[in-house]
Amino acid sequence: MQASKIARAWFGLTALVVIAGLAAQIPVSAGTTGGVFHTPAGRVANLLAFFTIDSNILVGIGSLLLALGVAGRSTLFGVLRLTGLVGITVTGVVFQVALADLYELHGWAVFADTMLHKVSPLMCVAGWLLFGPRGQLSWRVLWWSLLYPLIWLAVTLVRGAIIGFYPYPFVDPGINSYGGVAFNCVLIGVLFIGLAAAAVGFDRTFSRRDEPDDYLAPDPPESVERIRDAGTY
Repeated sequence: MQASKIARAWFGLTALVVIAGLAAQIPVSAGTTGGVFHTPAGRVANLLAFFTIDSNILVGIGSLLLALGVAGRSTLFGVLRLTGLVGITVTGVVFQVALADLYELHGWAVFADTMLHKVSPLMCVAGWLLFGPRGQLSWRVLWWSLLYPLIWLAVTLVRGAIIGFYPYPFVDPGINSYGGVAFNCVLIGVLFIGLAAAAVGFDRTFSRRDEPDDYLAPDPPESVERIRDAGTY
């Protein structure tokens, strides 16, 4: 039971990191002038165009459900968990490789950037490696998880062609041409699929099917705990 409490605390802290990062990013984006969006509301709404923000939201939701002990075991939660895990890992890797030096940040923007691009990916990956939950992933879950990057890419390219805004340089045809964008997306797609396959393989190898993670359901009442401790069933 102690391991369960530590796991829930870790997941809760991960969710708080995401919430803190988003809470800091919203006023930063609202107060940024210039660009395609001319109102604070438009700039805040546009945050959803960023893969970083979407991945952090998925991680935050999954972590919060685990922290509260209401995640349960289902294909839907497995897809949520894998999509958030791989999405936030890709976010961290791509940011460090291609985006970290593009912007000079100050004040709360530095805090938001640190929470969403660095702390959140590290805590999500470490939490999954340490606490799982195991036995949630499968090849079927992997294929469903690919809907997230595919939908994000399709919306980004169609929306960008209409309004002239692309959240990242590597998906901007005006900078890289459509051939360059396709090449970049294939590279990131291979990274996404490779990480997802590795996660599924790890999960299937180290699953404890006869010892389910008890933080997937609410804690039993204290009286039940005392009965269990006494060895009476």
